Amino acid sequence: MAAEDGFHVRLGRTLAAPREAVWQGFVDPEQLAAWWGPHGYTARNVHFEPRLGGEYRIEMKPPEGDVFFLSGTFREVDPPACLAYTFVWDPPDPDDRETTATLAFQDLGGETRVEFTQGVFATEARRALHAEGWSDSFERLEEFLAARKT
Repeated sequence: MAAEDGFHVRLGRTLAAPREAVWQGFVDPEQLAAWWGPHGYTARNVHFEPRLGGEYRIEMKPPEGDVFFLSGTFREVDPPACLAYTFVWDPPDPDDRETTATLAFQDLGGETRVEFTQGVFATEARRALHAEGWSDSFERLEEFLAARKT
């Protein structure tokens, strides 16, 4: 979606898992590595310090192509309600800029509503790439959480 101040990704998803389980899926490096990224990608060497001012770095491997990294700094950590962090690609695309990703976790009594925003992107193409990647990631998270129930 284009906003007056630039391009943002806004997604919402209700997950069939308690809020604490969804929160742990986002902040525990081992759990995060199991589902993070678009379909076919793997997250390797996940360093994740979810505390105010803490940093993260995730090594990503696409199905084809070279390894790249995501990194940033945590701007808000309010367990299990909110998580916000900067998002930087390494190596960057010429149209990339640092963005901020924010996740709000709402307890629905056994289910969790996650509201996600990220921006501001420099171009619609970069916004669309992130929207697709996050949609895939939420699908993978949903599958991961369902498998943990069994």
